[in-house]
Amino acid sequence: MSTELCDGLDLDRLGEQSADGTIRLADACSGTVGSNMASIAEYYAGKSVLITGATGFMGKVLVEKLLRSCPEVKALYILVRPKARQSMQQRVSDMMKCKLFDRVREDNPDFHKKIIPISSELMQPGLAISPEDVEKLTACINIVFHCAATIRFDEPLKHALQLNVIATQQLLSLAQQMKHLEAFIHISTAYANCNRKHIDEVIYPLPVEPKKLIESLEWMDDAIVRDITPRLIGDRPNTYTYTKALAECVVQQEQHRINIGIIRPSIVGASWQEPFPGWIDNFNGPSGVFIAAGKGILRTIRASNDAVADLIPVDMVINLTLAAGWYTAVHRPKTALVYNCTTGGINPFHWGEVEHHVMSSFKRNPLEQAFRRPNANITSNYLINQYWILVSHKFPAFIYDLFLRLSGQKPQMMRIFNRLHKAIGLLEYFSNQDWVWNSENMSMLMSQLTPEDRKTFNFDVRQLNWPEYIENYCIGTKKYWIILDLVQYVLTYSFSPRLRNIRYTFNTLLVVFIWRVFIARSQMARNIWYFVVSLCFKFLSYFRASSTLTN
Repeated sequence: MSTELCDGLDLDRLGEQSADGTIRLADACSGTVGSNMASIAEYYAGKSVLITGATGFMGKVLVEKLLRSCPEVKALYILVRPKARQSMQQRVSDMMKCKLFDRVREDNPDFHKKIIPISSELMQPGLAISPEDVEKLTACINIVFHCAATIRFDEPLKHALQLNVIATQQLLSLAQQMKHLEAFIHISTAYANCNRKHIDEVIYPLPVEPKKLIESLEWMDDAIVRDITPRLIGDRPNTYTYTKALAECVVQQEQHRINIGIIRPSIVGASWQEPFPGWIDNFNGPSGVFIAAGKGILRTIRASNDAVADLIPVDMVINLTLAAGWYTAVHRPKTALVYNCTTGGINPFHWGEVEHHVMSSFKRNPLEQAFRRPNANITSNYLINQYWILVSHKFPAFIYDLFLRLSGQKPQMMRIFNRLHKAIGLLEYFSNQDWVWNSENMSMLMSQLTPEDRKTFNFDVRQLNWPEYIENYCIGTKKYWIILDLVQYVLTYSFSPRLRNIRYTFNTLLVVFIWRVFIARSQMARNIWYFVVSLCFKFLSYFRASSTLTN
């Protein structure tokens, strides 16, 4: 065994488990390393790769990076779910037309020939893969990247189990049949164990066996499952984090039959460098918050200014994922290695700093047809947050809806703000507290890369310049992402001069109301009030008289 590979590891403990049943870095190193080991791109040359979730945000970046940085890869098989109004081929065709693939298109206009779609449905038995496709996949696949999952925090438990756990079980079953499989890389989340404050790169045991839980819930009515969900997930905030923890346990059970790696990214955001700085294509997570704040829709957020915002650029996650695929296949660790792909412990950036730089960026580079001037504020105080929601969100929404009713249009602003508050509420758990993640495996993997691979597959979060990244992130939301859904209504209705006049009138009336009801309780205050009003009238009279003389 190479001393370079296992530098600093206790070789006597290889393959052993700690008292709590977890596997640590020192327990996982095995295999032989040669001094002339192939680079990452050389390893993927001639390989056939299976990717789930390829039409999602991270999946698309993974496909693009493989095609661009590993141009000799043989084929990318992607599992695709046909939609009611769009065939599988049409979905893949639309994906490949995306600007994300511009650089690949320049280098190889025929890159699409390497992408082979496979019809699949994660909610169906056997993933609904046809026998012919199963035979094809089991005969040629070398590496599997499992990116597919539901990322909805409020997903019903049964549905989340099916997508995040059962589908993973079935994919692992398929992987066991693959004759030439060298690595299985599972994308999890750093928040799978968010009920702990210190999270090591280990798979923590759960109080329930995933298989027994699935069998128990199969016969239960949805209403019963909904009632017992809080007790099942315990001190985790939602079904997403709970089912991702279950999926890790399912993957761990196959670690002695398949070479496995698990990637745990934190809050995945826009790209850092590749293929373009600030590339984004969705409205999820921080992107939706940034866009809503930049449009002037979101004015208040409940978060701790001092809490670490553990953002991680999507291209760094994908670079780590591909490097982990190479390491897992070449070095064949005895047990599944977990990689905490986070920034907070190495290069921390706080929510207060995020708010400052996001607002500054949008003021320098305003979004088109902004609803209001960007001015979102962060507060950890619940009552203050509710006050600003009332004053800056609900009152204006009520006025706008009233105007829309009077003009014969359908009122929707209150509904839009309610949806916004619901989405922000789901994020509050993660924006009001800190976690400490161990990242030894990520550091170890970086040390195994050649200098050239460290540049091509860079996941060194120490190099992140946060102000520059946030600037590019905000510009990217304007440049790469066509804002739909929540903001679409605002784009349609809220930018006429009449609505702006309503906003100014509302703010003026609000000031008058607060003054008369809460401030003007003394004779002196009333005298000041009458003096200011009379002064305004005199100024208007003077202005009108001057205009008349001029004419």
